[in-house]
Amino acid sequence: MTGVSIETHQAWVEFPIFDAKSRSLKKAFLGKAGGSIGRNQSDVVVVEALRDITLSLKEGDRVGLVGHNGAGKSTLLRLLSGIYEPTRGTARVRGRVAPVFDLGVGMDPEISGYENIIIRGLFLGQTRKQMLAKVDEIADFTELGEYLNMPLRTYSTGMRVRLAMGVVTSIDPEILLLDEGIGAVDAEFMKKARNRLRDLVARSGILVFCSHSNEFLAQLCDTAMWIDHGTLRMQGDIEDVVRAYEGPEAGDHVKQILRELELERDPA
Repeated sequence: MTGVSIETHQAWVEFPIFDAKSRSLKKAFLGKAGGSIGRNQSDVVVVEALRDITLSLKEGDRVGLVGHNGAGKSTLLRLLSGIYEPTRGTARVRGRVAPVFDLGVGMDPEISGYENIIIRGLFLGQTRKQMLAKVDEIADFTELGEYLNMPLRTYSTGMRVRLAMGVVTSIDPEILLLDEGIGAVDAEFMKKARNRLRDLVARSGILVFCSHSNEFLAQLCDTAMWIDHGTLRMQGDIEDVVRAYEGPEAGDHVKQILRELELERDPA
C-alpha cells in the first residue's frame, strides 16, 4: 500500500440548474446533494454541493464524517471515489478505492446471486479467480441460502444489501469509503455486518466513514471532519469535532467510549 493517499485542494462540486425558474427542480437537487444555490463562473445557476474542500489523507488515517442530512457527506464520498469530478479545484486519489455505498452498482438484476458475486467483485478490481475462491465464504455471510441461485430481481432491498455487503467486505481495499446508511437490513444482521466491517477497516490503508452513530465512529476512527452546508467546517480529534457539532453531552459520550476502548486494549 505504499503511496496510498488522498489530496483535494479547493475542490468544488456543482450541479447546474439550467431551468432556474423551476423551484421543484431546485428542491430535488438540494435534497439529493445538499449544499446551497449559487452561480458558477459562467453565471449558470448551480447547486453548490461542496465548496472549497481542501484535505490531505495518508495511509493509516481513519476519518469519520459528521454533519446533518444533506450537508454534503455523501457527495464528498463520491468525490473521493471518482464518481464526481471537481468542477473547480483538484482531487487526487492514489490507491485502489472500495466504495461501500451505492451498493447496487456493478450488479445485474437478471442473473443469479452467485453470478453477481463474481460481477461485483470484478467491478471492485478483483479477478475472477479471487472471487471464485471467496464465493462460499460470502454465501455463508449473506445467509441467503437457495436465493443465491435466483435472479437478483427477485430479492428484497435488504437481501440485495446483504449480498453487496458480503462482496464488498471480502476484499482488501487500499482506500475504504464507507457509508453506514446503506440500506434496510435487520438489526441482528447489521450487528454481524459491523463486526465484518471492523475487520475490513483493519485491512484498509485509508478509511473515510460516514455514520450517525458516534459510538461506531469512535470505534473505527481517530479523527473526524464536520461537513456543514457543503463546506469543511472543522477537522480534528473525533471527540473535539463531535463536541463542537453536537454539544458537550455528545462529546463526553465519545470521550467515555474512547476511554473504554483504551481499557480494552490495555487492561493494565
